[in-house]
Amino acid sequence: MTLDVDAVKAFVTVADLRSFTRAAEALGSTQGAISVKLKRLEDRIGERLIERTPRLVRLSARGAVFLEPARELLAAHDRALASLTAVRRHFRLGIATHVGGAEVPTLLARLSAHDPALTIEVRLDDSRDLLAAFDRGELDAAIVRREDDRRDGEVLAPEHFGWYATPDFVYRAGEPLRLAASAPSCSIRDIVTGALDAVGIPWTQVFLGCGSFAVAEAVSAGLAAGAFSSRLVPPGTIEISRKFGLPPLPASEIVLLSTLSDAQSRDALRTLAMAFREHRPTASGARPRFRNSQMADSPI
Repeated sequence: MTLDVDAVKAFVTVADLRSFTRAAEALGSTQGAISVKLKRLEDRIGERLIERTPRLVRLSARGAVFLEPARELLAAHDRALASLTAVRRHFRLGIATHVGGAEVPTLLARLSAHDPALTIEVRLDDSRDLLAAFDRGELDAAIVRREDDRRDGEVLAPEHFGWYATPDFVYRAGEPLRLAASAPSCSIRDIVTGALDAVGIPWTQVFLGCGSFAVAEAVSAGLAAGAFSSRLVPPGTIEISRKFGLPPLPASEIVLLSTLSDAQSRDALRTLAMAFREHRPTASGARPRFRNSQMADSPI
């Protein structure tokens, strides 16, 4: 049995994006063409791989088994093509420290598997600093939190924030709220302190960390409270907004910015976006995990 690589790619893309429409957009094709390729693959294998209804797209039992081998087939195909050229390309990627979590190794591994000739340079920093570097041409792509009124970039996921502290954290109304936050240039710090000021809650910063990882460690240690994405809840902490009457924090979006236009680079960016969507944690604050085979045919 010989499998059509394009048909396998259509199957994996539908599985990743949970949508025939989004898969067609990602592959520069049409929904009809994607459906034809998938049917051709299913006919070749003799098994249904994707179950589709007007409201739901999900992997069949056989599709769930075939998904990872299909990825391996595509990665081997890409490595074979990459071996035909000795030219290594350089990809400079910025990831905001309050955006990247346990899924970052998966993103980098998927990029490397997609293009083995790619040298990946990663910069971790606050969104504002990464945006400035991107605008100066120092980065090829950046995954950041949407800032201010800037509307460019591809939306990867919504971002929701909450207040977190250890279960034994003590705060009494009228006293300054003990905060752990990142550098003064961090926009999340501005949002947090602005929200407290707006409702008249005094605060004092008792820990200044270099990046959100250090801040999370301080909050987990019980030194202070802090604001975090529900995707990146510090271990051993609970949401405390209702307990202490803290103000709600505005939601935002995670976006992928890039000026790359050549086909090979755009393929790498699609791989990056799909890997991020697939492996991002749930909005409930659960730890990152592989999602199951239930996949709605609608935008995330």
